[in-house]
Amino acid sequence: MSSLPEVLNDAAKKPAVIADCLTLIDAEVSDKGGFSGLAIKAGYAAVKGVKPGFIRDAVESLLPEFSKALDPIFQEAKSKGVAVSTHFVSNSSRVADALLTITDAKAQKSPHGVVKGAYEKLRGTAKKNVESAVPRLGKLIEKHGG
Repeated sequence: MSSLPEVLNDAAKKPAVIADCLTLIDAEVSDKGGFSGLAIKAGYAAVKGVKPGFIRDAVESLLPEFSKALDPIFQEAKSKGVAVSTHFVSNSSRVADALLTITDAKAQKSPHGVVKGAYEKLRGTAKKNVESAVPRLGKLIEKHGG
């Protein structure tokens, strides 16, 4: 059975995986409404403005760590014979915690003050927002062979 890092970081698939991750992020940000949605959209726009391709570069650099962190949950789904998307949704809190552990560490080390500031402002609602993205994330993984 393949590991999630093998599935998502395969050289032949990786450009499509990254493109789909960017589409997922754009869709999640676009779906946000209300006051918190405005804050998320403003923070996302600020981060995108750091330099052209910043989000793509961030996704590409985070993908190996994200896939490694999510692999135990991925392997559980495979061993139970359930769809990855279903298992991820059932474990959305664990998925969010795994991803946020990585982004918390990366944000602290970022040399970009705009990135740090935006992350710190949005971190309070981050888990809820990541959990809401889990269904799309599970489908993305399934699409690419998970």
